[in-house]
Amino acid sequence: GGQGDLVCADATNGKVLWRTSMTALGGSSPMWGYAASVLLDGNRVICTPGGDRGAVAALDKTDGHLIWQSKAFTEAAQYSSPVLAEINGVKQIVQLTMKKLVGIEVETGKVLWQSDWPGKTAVIPTPVCKDNYVFVTSGYGVGCQLVAIGPDNSVKKVYANADMSNHHGGVLRVGDCLYGYSDRKGWVCMDFMTGKILWADKSLGKGAVTSAGGMLYCLAENSGGMALVSPSPTGWTAKGTLTLTPQSTHRSRRGKIWTHPVIADGRLFLRDQEIVYCYNVKGR
Repeated sequence: GGQGDLVCADATNGKVLWRTSMTALGGSSPMWGYAASVLLDGNRVICTPGGDRGAVAALDKTDGHLIWQSKAFTEAAQYSSPVLAEINGVKQIVQLTMKKLVGIEVETGKVLWQSDWPGKTAVIPTPVCKDNYVFVTSGYGVGCQLVAIGPDNSVKKVYANADMSNHHGGVLRVGDCLYGYSDRKGWVCMDFMTGKILWADKSLGKGAVTSAGGMLYCLAENSGGMALVSPSPTGWTAKGTLTLTPQSTHRSRRGKIWTHPVIADGRLFLRDQEIVYCYNVKGR
């Protein structure tokens, strides 16, 4: 939850099986509350409380007891969610905070490598990993960066630019390309390894993206417009569009539709405040 409460509940009846909080793990809430997702890996629940006791923690998913906390990595929590990666044959958690990108051994919480990041105001998008490469981006004019992790856990910057400056709608990789909304440029396709912009398009307003079945699902935060887009390095190709209707009357005038699209079992789930929408997208 936004205040840092973490609850494990029975999926069939909602009964709470155990609970803890990010403050119990030594963290303190970021300005806009906790927003990072937890990450499940085997019997571990990975979370990011931030703070001097360790920015990243692993809990036992059966009862919530603490398995480890990253004592050597004590940055304050931001809004980016941790991801799993295997880099140079080592399974690890990759996480981004305001000033650091880090790789943490999943079994022990040992810090394997760190890299500096010039975050401003809020760092939100999730890292994108491929082989021994990690891509990160954030908004407020910061831009993006790709680093390569060596077998000795050395970190080498491959490129850094402002062409992909993603606020909070997320960036994802399909094949050799990255897709997401870049402030000032619109929807962008970027070559993962070089950082070269292959195309940019403003057919749809700023928003969030997810992918399933070889397609991109892009949701505009202002209009509630949705586009089904074929991922291609040659250009924006929308296969279909819709606009969410009805839309919430409870959203403030300054508010946006910021909930990311979710796809599960062939169904697309969207939300605008108290309204949840479900679309059948199976086989499309």
